[in-house]
Order: sequence, then structure tokens, then C-alpha cells
Amino acid sequence: MADLERLSFNQMTAGKASLREVMNACLQSGIQWIGPWRHAIAENPVQWGRDLREAGLRVSSLCRGGMFPAATSEERRKRIDDNLRAIDEAAALGTDLLVLVNGPAPGRDIQGARQMVADGIGAVVSHAEKCGVRLGIEPLHPMFAADRSVIVTMDQANSIAESFSPGTVGLVIDVYHVWWDPRVYDEISRAGERIFGFHVSDWIVPLPDTLMGRGLMGDGVIEIQRLRRAVEQAGYKGPIEVEIFNERLWSQSVSEIATQVAERFLKVV
Repeated sequence: MADLERLSFNQMTAGKASLREVMNACLQSGIQWIGPWRHAIAENPVQWGRDLREAGLRVSSLCRGGMFPAATSEERRKRIDDNLRAIDEAAALGTDLLVLVNGPAPGRDIQGARQMVADGIGAVVSHAEKCGVRLGIEPLHPMFAADRSVIVTMDQANSIAESFSPGTVGLVIDVYHVWWDPRVYDEISRAGERIFGFHVSDWIVPLPDTLMGRGLMGDGVIEIQRLRRAVEQAGYKGPIEVEIFNERLWSQSVSEIATQVAERFLKVV
């Protein structure tokens, strides 16, 4: 079912480890793709992009942009400016995908906040097109609606994306966030060419923590292979990014984590 050619190691799967440590662990484990976070590359994205390419690694995505909703127009403008910087960083790093985690409502008006997400994307999309960077809306599980994202279903993400060019705005599908959705396969088919990224981990029962409780693939209840088949049938052939927030996993060395990720990818994904 799987080989390592499409496996990407999201930086946060190694917790607080440095990007350099993650790079080295990927190379030792035969992992060819990497997904950095902005805090690790923002000082010099051009140099980081050069270092990654020279090491033989390709960048699957940069995380994260988004967080558009805010209580005041001034704060919303600042967040739009931050997303413009994130687009520049992605282009300098050498990836064509910026992952958007779209932020909570600043008050109780969750529908208004969803409109702020659509408006925020509209404010940056032309710059993204000029830079050759695609914007991937990542719907989060509904349990994150109050503190991380008002976009909590694939239907909502698809509806926003469809207002824009399919080559520029699409979806990042993370199985941890969408596996429960009774319409997940319909929405994957609907997304089609707008599927820009595919992230895997697992849902452990009982869930040890909402944010820090993701499991290695195979440790939980998600039909990962079925979801992979669905996104591939919809046309997605890009890297498959492993993104796991789990402090027990992070307590291990980066090389140990990378080895486990590669083994589980081959066995489960």
C-alpha cells in the first residue's frame, strides 16, 4: 500500500526538536519530504530552503497561516499582513503550499468569524497567486471551534475554497480532524483537484488529550487506508504528511520518532 517516497515528516511530530535535528533524522530514516513550521524558518527562509534542498529534502508545506478572525478591523489587518508574510516565507522556502488554520471567533458570532476567514483569504489570494503559493484551508475537528478554528467541516472548507481559483485555494485534509464526518467521502470527492495536502495520525480511545493526544498510525480507530484511497481517487498524488502532537512521543529522541513514523507509514498508511 505504501512506500516512503511520499512520506513527509511534519516538524511538530518531533515537538520542540530543532529543524536541523528533524532534517538529520529524516535523512537517516529515508524520509524525503519535510513540513517545517514558520517559527523555525522565519529568520531566514531562503537559507533554510537552500539547506533543505542541498540535503536532498523536499518541502511539502509550511504551517501555518490563517487565524483571520479578530475583534477589530485593525487587528484583522495585522493578521492579513502576517499571512502576506507567510506567503513570502513559503515562496522563499521553496514550497508551493501554505496551510491555513483559520482561528476562533473573537466573540460569540461564529458565523461572522467564518465570513472573516473568507474575507481574509480574499485579501491575500492575489499575492499568493503572484508568488506561486497555494492556500490550503485545513478544517479542524469541531472540538477546536472555540479556540483554534471556526472552520470545522469539509463542507465549510469546500464552500469557501469554491469562491476562488482551484489552482490557488483548496483544502488540506487531516484525518484526525475529518474521520468522524458522515459526509467525509462525499466532500473528498467534491474537493477533487482542490485537495492540496493530506495529513495522517490516529485517534486514540480514550483520547488522552484533545490537542496533545494524537497517536501513531495504527494506534487508534481511523480508517486511514480508506481515506487515503479516497483522496487518491479524487486525484491527489502528493506527499502524505505525518503530523502528531503527543508529548509521550516527543519524550523520545528525534531519530527514534522518525524511525517509528517510517515503520508505521509502511505498515498502516
